Amino acid sequence: MVIKGLKNGPYEIKLEGKKFVVKREDGEEVKQNAIYLCRCGFSKNKPFCDGSHGRCGFEAPEVVIEVK
Repeated sequence: MVIKGLKNGPYEIKLEGKKFVVKREDGEEVKQNAIYLCRCGFSKNKPFCDGSHGRCGFEAPEVVIEVK
């Protein structure tokens, strides 16, 4: 697993060779290679990123966390 805090953006979380299954409140399931979690606090779709970091002027350095 790799968790990356993108420069001035969200957390990107990836699992090598696996997909995330996101289960929505309405029962819909979406399979994704990566998920992006808000770290600016302004997303209207928390915990997921909706691009608000670009509109609110959020700034943060890139950081990478690897789980082995």
